[in-house]
Amino acid sequence: MPKIMSTILYQSPIFGPVHSRRLGVSLGINLMPADGKVCTFDCIYCECGLNAEHRPSEHRPTRDEVSNALREVLHDRHTKGLPLDVITFAGNGEPTAHPEFPDIIRDTIALRDQYFPEAKVSVLSNATMIHKPAIREALMLVDNNIQKLDTVDATYINKVDRPVSASYDVKDIISNLKEFHGHVIIQTMFMKGSNNVDNTGEFYVAPWIEAVKEIAPQQVMIYTIDRDTPVSGLEKADKTTLDTIRDRVTALGIPCTASY
Repeated sequence: MPKIMSTILYQSPIFGPVHSRRLGVSLGINLMPADGKVCTFDCIYCECGLNAEHRPSEHRPTRDEVSNALREVLHDRHTKGLPLDVITFAGNGEPTAHPEFPDIIRDTIALRDQYFPEAKVSVLSNATMIHKPAIREALMLVDNNIQKLDTVDATYINKVDRPVSASYDVKDIISNLKEFHGHVIIQTMFMKGSNNVDNTGEFYVAPWIEAVKEIAPQQVMIYTIDRDTPVSGLEKADKTTLDTIRDRVTALGIPCTASY
């Protein structure tokens, strides 16, 4: 059994830039406390660790704190002529759970337009908050509305993604994803591991493909483990498996990328 690996937490409210496999030179915005993790999922593969192991003592950054910090960094990079491909909401938990998320999105877009109009604004989300109209409206404004859907199997979700809310229902998530009317990118982690953690087989892939077809997103991003995870025994999905799944998505007429 592989040992439990180390995890990382991100600075708040701004971190990076980092090089993203899927997005390029990415400046991160972390709307959660810098000293802990606050998330509506508790994924066993999360690079930030498990919720219970990283309870924060600091507060979430306010709208003004995010705006002021972002303005400073963007102004500095613009003045120095440093590149920037994307501004990405990610970090130590679910960004859309921040109470000021819609206003922060609007502030971010305004600052992007001022300093780096060619850069994209991206949100990495687990889709748990998209039932709220204000959240969906804000996500419709960003360039890359990236929403997680690792599987449509409830048992696997409870074992791997581990939603905090007992009311989580993947059928509702799929219905809400359809409300974006195509302005959404589906992101899926495929992996293998001990304790029957493996969503790469046909039992999981075929229904997931049908859900993707139903959602009709603008793009699909599939990937596998690339960084440390808080739970041992997890393994990367191999390139051949990911390429096969990718090709099945593109056969639907939906662009799909695979990151290894």
